[in-house]
Amino acid sequence: MANLIVQLHDYRLTTAQIIYHLPDHPALLQTYIWQEYDIAPKFPTLFRFLNFWTKEIEGKLHSVTVGSKEIITPSDPRFFDIELTVQ
Repeated sequence: MANLIVQLHDYRLTTAQIIYHLPDHPALLQTYIWQEYDIAPKFPTLFRFLNFWTKEIEGKLHSVTVGSKEIITPSDPRFFDIELTVQ
């Protein structure tokens, strides 16, 4: 129920692919997938997480790719060129 309330307040499911350098082998890259409800386009929850990462985690960030999708959207009416009668 809490997720529904969050979605009704314009939060979107946000996924971030975080690529970072391994602390012991900086030439190697590792991928981390982060997913949470957040508000687009400012993404305050994601930026809070990335600030935590830069302060507390040794792996230096290389790049972050973000995708966001509304979960609750208005219905999309569709009309078809067929009529069926049920008897």
